[in-house]
Amino acid sequence: MIGHQRVRCVVLGVGLTLAISSCTASHRAAATHASSVAPAVSSGAPPSSIAAGSAPVSVASSAAEVPPRAAASSAPPPSRTPLAQRTSAAPNRTATPTLPVGPTKARPCGVSGTVHYTHVLWIWMENKGYGSVVGSSNASFENSIAKQCGLATNDNGVSHPSLPNYLAATGGSTFGVTDDANPSAHQISANSIFGQLDQAGLMWRSYNESMPRNCDTSPSGEYAVKHNPATYYVTLRAACGVNDVPLEGVFDRDIAAGSLPSFSFVTPNLCNDTHDCPVRTGDEWLATWIPKILAGPNYTSGNTLIIVTWDEAEASSNRIPTIVIGPSVPLGTVATQRFDHYALLRTTEDILGLPHLQAAASAPSMAGAFRL
Repeated sequence: MIGHQRVRCVVLGVGLTLAISSCTASHRAAATHASSVAPAVSSGAPPSSIAAGSAPVSVASSAAEVPPRAAASSAPPPSRTPLAQRTSAAPNRTATPTLPVGPTKARPCGVSGTVHYTHVLWIWMENKGYGSVVGSSNASFENSIAKQCGLATNDNGVSHPSLPNYLAATGGSTFGVTDDANPSAHQISANSIFGQLDQAGLMWRSYNESMPRNCDTSPSGEYAVKHNPATYYVTLRAACGVNDVPLEGVFDRDIAAGSLPSFSFVTPNLCNDTHDCPVRTGDEWLATWIPKILAGPNYTSGNTLIIVTWDEAEASSNRIPTIVIGPSVPLGTVATQRFDHYALLRTTEDILGLPHLQAAASAPSMAGAFRL
């Protein structure tokens, strides 16, 4: 009986020894396999190869074959790759910064929150009231650009006929003028925005369509001197002979070269400004020239403001349309505040850093309404 017990003990002891040996061998193999993974990670293998590898599965299956206490005592701690090494192997996914988009011909407005304007360009149309242009099927381009940019719905001429309005916008006063007589009849000795620019060392140019020669003081054909205010200021005679030029050839060149001056006064001829021709004619003229300006280097540089206005309305109310185009003008801006030509002068003086002339000092600025 005692012999049988000894045999049974020997058999059990051998079995236990074999089981422990098998467990130890399995864990050593698993540890060896796990440690072989670490160099792959440190050498640049992506972290996903660790997550998808077979080593963790082998360790788990081996541990199930022996009692937990034996597995805990015999298995060496698994090799762990430091977190810094694993994260350094991740691919670089830094987002490429989006560059700001400047004004373009297709999107001239609403592309910049703040702009330091260094160029202001006025285009003066003629003798059409607000209702003759805004909403008219004959003014498709003007209405389109107004919706893209800004529209003053309560702008007003200051007088009738044409000349007093041009003097008000450039000199801050009508100077008592109530007609459209030539410069020989109205020799204005007061200062003007043209003179202010000269005094500040800034360049100005007046582009007059169909004018035969520089600073022509007499009307001729479709050129109306009453629409060329620089010719009325006697202190400007020398500067007028240089800076008051025919539009043809010169305006195109300055736009293309990016050499528009700090202040531009653009006057279409008697037909294209709609004084003698229909609204559609003026709309087509603007549809030709404004896209050229918008595509030119001055405008695409983001520092040019364009204002299209009318001198007076046909009716006594004198309410006129005014369109404001600039990179900072929010899309579809509608300004309902009351403005007039003195407000236009004040706004331009503020932008160009000039003092206020006469009535411009008490006029409201258009800057807030259009975010200029």
